[in-house]
Amino acid sequence: MSAESLPDADKTAAPSIDLEKGGCDEKHESPHRHPNHDFRPEERDDIPAAVEPPHVAVEDYPDGGLTAWLVVAGGTCMCFSTFGIVNSWGTFQAYHEDVLLAGMPSSTIAWIGSVQSSLVFIPGLVFGRLFDIGYFRIPFLIASSVLIMCTFLVAECTQYWHFMLCQGFTIGLCSGVLFGPTMAIIGHWFKRRRSIALGIVAIGSSVGGTVIPIAFGRLVNEVGFKWTMRILGFILTFTLGTANLTLKRRLPPVKVHGGLFNFAQFKNVAFTLYTIGGLAIFLGLYTPMIYVQASAPGQGVDSKIVPYLVALGNAGSAVGRLVAGILGDRFGIMNVIMPSTALVAVFIYMWPFIYGTSPIIAMMVLYGASCGAFAALLAGPMMAMGPTEDVGRRTGMYYTIIAMGMLAGPPISGAIHDATKSYVPAAIYAGTAVLAGVGCLTASRWFVLGGNFRGKV
Repeated sequence: MSAESLPDADKTAAPSIDLEKGGCDEKHESPHRHPNHDFRPEERDDIPAAVEPPHVAVEDYPDGGLTAWLVVAGGTCMCFSTFGIVNSWGTFQAYHEDVLLAGMPSSTIAWIGSVQSSLVFIPGLVFGRLFDIGYFRIPFLIASSVLIMCTFLVAECTQYWHFMLCQGFTIGLCSGVLFGPTMAIIGHWFKRRRSIALGIVAIGSSVGGTVIPIAFGRLVNEVGFKWTMRILGFILTFTLGTANLTLKRRLPPVKVHGGLFNFAQFKNVAFTLYTIGGLAIFLGLYTPMIYVQASAPGQGVDSKIVPYLVALGNAGSAVGRLVAGILGDRFGIMNVIMPSTALVAVFIYMWPFIYGTSPIIAMMVLYGASCGAFAALLAGPMMAMGPTEDVGRRTGMYYTIIAMGMLAGPPISGAIHDATKSYVPAAIYAGTAVLAGVGCLTASRWFVLGGNFRGKV
């Protein structure tokens, strides 16, 4: 898609978006944004040459090579250590309900996981901005160290507020400090192959979400909860140590003007609809992943299989993320996100009506694969909806808004279940929220294509 596919009014109001190429074309002359502009730093007095915005042509992106793929490896380790824990919350939810916080309503316990998952996104607004102006390594190292320390501290928690503070707020906040800049760094190294790079990075969260529940289920019965968390802390020491050694930015810091929020972005209708869609989707996306271990015993699932259902969902997610990355480069990111997320809604509607071990396993794997496709590519359009030098702020805005869905969604589902004593109303709520989000994504794509439904975006 090119600028010609957008209406004339859009060409003057905002930069045209080329999602296929992963960038945007500026129609107004600006030394900050036009890669072919013959610009000399000495012509500007207000910005030192050391912080001039980089001028990057498509061919300047490595799109491969040892250093670029090491960056991807570091990003994968980061996702293992952050979203791997977040995606394992269903296992912790069930254990807390049965053992550590027995007697508490499931919706109350779910707030721990909701705070944790939402805080993965919220810090992106601040730390994405800091990344733009050059602050990366020190915040990344500090957040890594605190996350590891709090994982060890969870072993010593005994009361609800202990878990909320360590497992909810602190681990979630540190994960957010790590996550946002890492996604921006991938955009420094890849353009034509950005979808596959993001897909590989996102696999780390699925691997973590598969390994951690299985390891937890086995270890907690053999060595107890405390040593299980300590072993997890040692694993995170290795993975986050690797991430700190391999992740590096390629482009120099830039001097960008304005506050944390660039409200002018919301004049772009496609951006606004895409953001609203992400918010709605996250209100329901992970409801089965969080509550399936609690619902499974009443659905005739073998008790030996129940502890592995979250891991099976995350294993399916790994496949979905990789396949989505490949298909995203081939057919367009939004063209892949929309049908895969619609399938998520279908599986959520099916979830409480499925009975038996094998059907539940099949549903979780397919549901996980569909979720993985959305999770792998959700940031792709954000990096293409504006200039490269502002990617940190723009992505941070998006993540901050959709985090509200992550925060409120699971407790709402839990409250519906607590009130009705059934997972059917919770599934109806969650599936409908996801479908509403898909509708917003469809409308966003229509605006991107200039009032057309055909095209690769």
